[in-house]
Amino acid sequence: MAAVIGARRDRAIWRDYLELTKPKVVVLMLITSLVGMFLATRAGVPWTVLVFGNLGIALCAGGAAAVNHVVDRRIDAVMARTHKRPMAEGRVSPMAALAFALFLAIAGLALLLVFTNPLAAWLTLASLLGYAVIYTGFLKRATPQNIVIGGLAGAAPPLLGWVAVTGHVSAEPLLLVLIIFAWTPPHFWALAIHRKEEYAKADIPMLPVTHGEHYTKVHILLYTFALLAVSLMPYVIHMSGLLYLGFALVLGARFLQWAWVLYRGSQPHAAINTFKYSIWYLLLLFIALLVDHYLLLNL
Repeated sequence: MAAVIGARRDRAIWRDYLELTKPKVVVLMLITSLVGMFLATRAGVPWTVLVFGNLGIALCAGGAAAVNHVVDRRIDAVMARTHKRPMAEGRVSPMAALAFALFLAIAGLALLLVFTNPLAAWLTLASLLGYAVIYTGFLKRATPQNIVIGGLAGAAPPLLGWVAVTGHVSAEPLLLVLIIFAWTPPHFWALAIHRKEEYAKADIPMLPVTHGEHYTKVHILLYTFALLAVSLMPYVIHMSGLLYLGFALVLGARFLQWAWVLYRGSQPHAAINTFKYSIWYLLLLFIALLVDHYLLLNL
């Protein structure tokens, strides 16, 4: 019996540390990083950059997520969405989580320095610090514009992927960053409306808590219009072709429809459904960019 209990405990610890890295979020980030890599070149991406570059970015993102768990452990404990997280339930100690985060960050930066280039490593470090320190440690509790200002760190992966391949920054990856930057507020504010009472209980100044749901819905609608406009820019600057343009218009129109439904309050659960659609929107938009890129190469 003791051996069985011990085996169960080992599996739980492994899962707990994996959960600290927010793997679902990291996967979405890696998809945008991969797209940035493939868009950066007309030739193939070197396998070392593809494998170890993305692994380095993933490890650094996981390290930043672990710091987020540590800083937010008291908030997580009072929110239904997060109260079973490892830090909130005390299954992992703060010191152990911070040591784990430091290990991931150092390993990720080392991989980027060895297999990509110093600029990619330093930009990744800046993104890590932006999310783990500036957003999580300060902005999240300081202003209802926290997700707007802090969203820049979460928008960095396509730039990191691009720079890992090319070694320099150019307009195209910055446009990809701008797309995610414009996407972040309507994405997260929709969730914040759905979880408004929990954020209020945790004393986090999310926009629906400080300014009300109507004000937040108006801003979601405005940001979604801005996102649609920004998402068309890759076609305007000849970074992509008609295939991408079609997807951007259809996906953006559907996002606008959800934002309008949320604004009007005409459907139950509109906030969480808008949030869920926003995830699919970003995923499909970046896949469309990638497919269009290789279609153009073959024309």
